[in-house]
Parts: sequence; C-alpha cells; structure tokens
Amino acid sequence: MLRDIGKDTVDWVPNFDEYRKEPVVLPSRFPNLLVNGSSGIAVGMATNIPPHNLTEVINACICVLDNPEATLSDLMQHISGPDFPTKGIIMGRSGIRQAYATGRGRVVVRARAEFEEFSQNRTRIIVSELPYQVNKRQLIKNIAEQVKDKRLEGISDLRDETDRNGMRVVIELKRDANPQVVLNRLFAQTAMQSTFSINMLALVNNQSQPKILSLRHILDEYLTFQEEIIVRRTKFDLKKAEERAHLLEGLLIAQDNIDEVIHIIRSSYDDAKQNLMNRFGLSDVQAQAICDMRLISLQGLNREKLENEYTELEERISYFKTLLADPELIKGVLKDELTAIRDKYGDKRKTEIQDVADEIDIEDLIEEEQCVFTLTHGGYIKRLPVSEYRAQGRGGKGIRAMSTKDEDYVETVFTASTHDYILFFTSSGKVFIKKGYNIPEAGRNARGSNIINIIQIEQGEKVSAMIRGNGFVEDQFLVFVTKNGTVKRMSSAALKNIRSNGIRALNLDEGDELITVIPTTGDENILIATRDGMAVCFNENDARPMGRIAVGVRGIRLRSGDYVIGADSTGAGSALLTITEKGYGKRTAVEEYTVHGRGGVGMKNYNVTDKTGKIAAAMVVNSEDDILVITDDATMIRLAADHISLLSRATQGVRIMRLSEGSRVIAIEKTEKEAMEEKQENQTEE
Repeated sequence: MLRDIGKDTVDWVPNFDEYRKEPVVLPSRFPNLLVNGSSGIAVGMATNIPPHNLTEVINACICVLDNPEATLSDLMQHISGPDFPTKGIIMGRSGIRQAYATGRGRVVVRARAEFEEFSQNRTRIIVSELPYQVNKRQLIKNIAEQVKDKRLEGISDLRDETDRNGMRVVIELKRDANPQVVLNRLFAQTAMQSTFSINMLALVNNQSQPKILSLRHILDEYLTFQEEIIVRRTKFDLKKAEERAHLLEGLLIAQDNIDEVIHIIRSSYDDAKQNLMNRFGLSDVQAQAICDMRLISLQGLNREKLENEYTELEERISYFKTLLADPELIKGVLKDELTAIRDKYGDKRKTEIQDVADEIDIEDLIEEEQCVFTLTHGGYIKRLPVSEYRAQGRGGKGIRAMSTKDEDYVETVFTASTHDYILFFTSSGKVFIKKGYNIPEAGRNARGSNIINIIQIEQGEKVSAMIRGNGFVEDQFLVFVTKNGTVKRMSSAALKNIRSNGIRALNLDEGDELITVIPTTGDENILIATRDGMAVCFNENDARPMGRIAVGVRGIRLRSGDYVIGADSTGAGSALLTITEKGYGKRTAVEEYTVHGRGGVGMKNYNVTDKTGKIAAAMVVNSEDDILVITDDATMIRLAADHISLLSRATQGVRIMRLSEGSRVIAIEKTEKEAMEEKQENQTEE
C-alpha cells in the first residue's frame, strides 16, 4: 500500500491542523478496492464492495492490459466472483454478472454444511463455513431460540466444537427427522443463508460526487492510476539519476586533475569553489561537492569505480527516458510488477461458486417492450412504457410526462426497446453505451434517476443526443449535426468497442454543442432545419467519413442569431414534421426539399410569425408513425402523424397542441402507431 510513496508518486495535502502533510491517496500497488472490498454509510448513500481473490483480480488487470477491448465475459473468465475470507458458497452467477455489469447486484451466500452419521444410525449437520459477516455466536443463539419456540423442528442438540483446527458447529437431529428438510429450514429461517447486496459506489479522481462503477470501470481507473504512479516514480528516479551523474562528471574532472584541484583548494581562502568553477567549467553543485570532500578522500578517488557508476547511471537515464516516451513500455512494467505481486502473495479461492439449476440471466427476467426514455435539462432520466401515452386527437392538451423541479425541464425524448443498446452522446463529444433496461423505470409523474448514476459523465457534462444502437458495421454510418451547423460523418464501426467510462466520438469547436446524431446506410440525404425556419438538404457523401476525434465540416451557413434545432435523414420517412414553440406545426413532403451541396444558406422551411413562435423541433416522419410532443413543463401529447396537415414549405401550419400559459414546446419524438383496438378501448373509457 505504501511502496514508492517517497518518490513523489502521489499528491500531499496539509493535515487537519496544517502541521504536517498527508497523502491524498496511497500508491496501492495492488487493486485494494476490489481485493479487500469496502463498506460504509454516508449521508444518503452507502457503498458495499465485496472482497475478491488477489490472483483473480490481478489476472483480470493483465487481461485488460493485453486486450483493451476486453468484454465483461472476458473479465469473468478471470474473476469468478467475490471471494470472502469466511469462505462459504455463493449460489448462482446471475447476481454476480449483474453487479459487475451495472455496479449493483445481489448474491446469495450459504454456509457449508455436511451430513455426518453417528451412533445408532442418527444424523447430525456439521457447519464448517459461514456466510460473510455472519456472527457465529449470534447464529447459534438464534437457532436455539427457534428450536425452543418450535419454529425449527427435528433438532435434538446444538453445540459449538470450534478449535484451532477450524470452525465446527454440530447440529444433532432427532431420529425421525429428515436431514435435508431440516437443513433447508435452517437456510430459509437463519443466517446460514444470507444475501450480500453489492453496491460499488466510490469516488473517482477525488471528485466530490461518488459514482456507481462497473467492474471494467474500476479496473480501468486502477490501471490508469498505476500508470500515473509509474510515470511519476520514473520521473523522480530520472531526476535523482541525472543529479548523481552530474555530480560524478565533476568528480571525474577532479580526479583527472587531482594535483591542480588540491593546489587550488589549498591556495584559496573563501573563493575555492569559484576558482574551481572558473578553471574547470564546473557547475556550482559540482564545485561545492568537491570542496565539501576531505582532501584525503579527494586524493583517494577511484577513477574506475567512478566510471563504472557513471556508465551504470547513463544506462539507467537512457532507460528512464525511453520508458517515459513509450506508453506500451509503461504497461509492460505495470504488468511485470502486478505479476510479481500475484506470484508472491496470490492464493486459491476460498469461496465456492455453485451453479444453480435453471438460473435465469437478468435480461431474461425483463420483458422486451417499447419504452419512452426522457432526459431533463438537469440530468434526470427514466423510462416509461409507450403504452402509457395513449393517442389523442390534434389540438389536445396532452398528459403529464414526468415531475420536474421548477427550474428543470424535459430536454430529450427517445423511444427504444428495453433490450436495445442505447448510445449516449455528451456535450463534450464522448459516447457511452447501456442496455435499455439499465435505465430505471419510473412512474409518469416521477422525476427519474440522475444520469450520473447510469453513465460516468464528468461534472458540467450533459447528454446531448441518444440513439438506439443497431449494430456497429463498416457500411453503416453516423452523421453528427451541431448547433452551429457543423456536420461530421463517421463509420459506426468506430464505436464498436465503447468502454464503461466512454470514448471520444467527436471534437467540438468552442461554444458549439451536439444537436443530434443520425444513423444512415451510407447514401442518404440529410435535412437540417434551423430555429428561424430555414432548411438545407444534401447527400451525406458530400461529407467524407472521418475519424472519432475530427471536428467535421460546414453543413449549413447560418444567418445572424439563427441556429440548428433539428436534423434527420429523408430516408426516415415521407415528410418533414416541423413543430413551433407555441404548438403549431405541419408536415411537408421531403420531395419539396431540393438536394443541394452542403454549406449553403438553404431554403425556406416554415413561415415563422409571432403567432407560431420560433421552430422548436423538426424530424422526418411517416404517416404510419405516432408522434410524441413534449413541453418544457413536462406535458406530453401523443397523436398520429397523419392527423397533422400536409402543407407546403412556406406556410404557418396548424395548431398541434394547446399549451399552458408560459410553456413552450421543446422536443418531439416518433414511435410506433398505437394498435387500433387499444385506441378504441381508450376512447370508450373516455
């Protein structure tokens, strides 16, 4: 835990009275958070990380170093699950996998119990291992009380025979008792079977906001920290080696001119150091070192010994510089050091993991259904089945979509299945991936969960776009459109290996932000609409494919004060649906938007007036779609797309939604058309 702490490997801060300094964090040359686990309760939050086997965790670290794209399945080839010091038996693997994938999960741990025959064909149960954090004395007391109260039957005697050879609790059974039935009752009614709730909450980079971490995220953070430790340690060793080599250079010069050096020192009074510097071109440090030596020591300098030490130092300096310049070498050093710790201190697992018949994976427990995902400006997200929003006629007031704080409002609406992959693109240009069921379901009036508990975004970062991940192949593309009219086209294959802590998807110019991300097939027309009612249509091949860190090219030339509010592919439907802030809207056939080259001012898309307000959102729809329109006061209306008038570009549209005073439309989303029989049922109810 403390190795290399004296080599400037970690930062130091004043202690409570500022009399001394203490390290912000220990170097911890092994993955302590996983190996020893952690448990604690704070204000409104708690962490409960189980201990793990040292050998397994280090093997997983080496797996990540060898294969940065390692999946959770790859990691679980090395880390079977928690490894408790009290041994015991973990029942099943689904809870372990869920915890490693999401940071939360539950594992059932049983005591190790065996049947033993003794006199006159009687049976006793021998308990040799207990679940983690179960107190043996309290367990025996609880069993005795239940036997006395006749809640546990078939037990004739109970005693503790634990000694220096190990734990041994003896439960003798009555002659007519069924041993397996008694044991099952003990598991069900006592702490011989307990549940360990895993909640991997921790601080990352010493930030004030704790985060729930997956197994891969913990390993990534640890390895990044250890690489930083090696870099800082190497810089420290390099500095010391260069200082010593510099000193040796001065001593070698002194040895070569020993008689003259001794003469200068003897004949000088206060200026011996300056005279040495002037005569031999020595530095202040070199001259001071020579002056500090006793003359007998100076005369007895061994040149061969000095040269050998100097040669060795030059080799070390060269190695240090090579190491600092090569990240792969740093990873190699880290791998070697972890391997050495594993080989010296590693041992076998103590806790057995037992497969459970007919164990169901977490995904099998979740019904696949279409859901509406809503995200607020303040960063609260939730999912709600699409069926909660029944279809209404044009001009309705809608229903409440979620409860928000006064200063918060719904910003993004998205529909996808619970089993779909959801890609989250953030304002800083990073992308994260989660399954739909990882987003907690909440009631229609609930606010939802903070996004920082779902993905590991940084402070001040927000989600700008969400799309459904339909696969990551070379012939499929993503088109990014920003508020300032920049577009970027990228192969979706570039995002096929997204880490738990995200990867960079694009770079943004200062003051710009991501508006939307459009999945395409590689030869589609892109429509971009602006707040002041302009639009441009161009073929996506006008923008060449770029790498993940590229900024992009100009998609539309904006007039002063205007900005992009929406973009879509014309292949997504037959008409462009445009909605204004005051609830007016229309559909316009995509054929009315002539395909031109990108970068132009574009053509008129909407006749914006004081009555209609500015454009709030635009997307391409089909007549078979249902539309969700949402306002900043969290009211949502669902209506059929073919109920919205099909009008030409330069028109004002018709009223789509009646708004409450002071509210405005902020987003639209399309979903599958509601079944006719369901509509009729709802109309009958009304």
